[in-house]
Amino acid sequence: MIHPTAVIQPGASLAENVSIGPYTVIGEHVVIGSGTTVASHVVIEGWTEIGCDNQVYQFSSIGAAPQDLKYAGQETYLKIGDRNRFREFTTLNRGTAEGGGLTSVGNDNLFMAYSHVAHDCIIHDHAILANGATLAGHVEIESAAILGGLTAIHQFCRVGCHSMTSGGSMVSQDIPPYTVAQGDRAKTVGLNLIGLKRRGFSEDTIRGIKKAYRLVFRAGLRLEEALDKIDVELDMSPELDHFVSFIKNSQRGIAR
Repeated sequence: MIHPTAVIQPGASLAENVSIGPYTVIGEHVVIGSGTTVASHVVIEGWTEIGCDNQVYQFSSIGAAPQDLKYAGQETYLKIGDRNRFREFTTLNRGTAEGGGLTSVGNDNLFMAYSHVAHDCIIHDHAILANGATLAGHVEIESAAILGGLTAIHQFCRVGCHSMTSGGSMVSQDIPPYTVAQGDRAKTVGLNLIGLKRRGFSEDTIRGIKKAYRLVFRAGLRLEEALDKIDVELDMSPELDHFVSFIKNSQRGIAR
């Protein structure tokens, strides 16, 4: 299932049932797993490993060298899991030696047209990057986060699980889990309640998240006071534990 016009460099490793479209180029260090389909005019290069059942649409660029002036040709990696979809003109770069050497993508993510993942980013599972969403280097996107179209994430920021950014958001601080953020510079404006219900969160869990959100964002408390109140006053759950831990571990501060 390799088109005769495709260029497969010696050394590339492709599972038997991989499909490669016309005029696509596969580099010598690339590994592609079973069931993955690659459309026409795609370039996959560098030390890139792609798992099973992924779909790579036309004109995507996967595994190119990082857009970092310090990069000097070191062996760095891009690793992609299973069942991801990379729509037209999506770009993903490998890591840098200074940043750990790895850009990582999990499973079941959707990268819409013109989305970009820079060097040393970590993307977990079930995330969506809408059209034109852009990640600078060293960004972490937790599971089931949704980035609206033309969202831009500053380097070293984190976007929490089950959160959502509105279209055109300019994110320069961490977006806590379960929240909605918007604006330039993006601020948290509410909870992603529809998303939580769609993901099967129980009413009790959502009720606890609402109380924690009010303490952090609406009660006029210092952040440390709000987190202490959550620990003391609320019935903790794994979801609330993660909410508190995410905020406590923020290096850039949260978009409050």
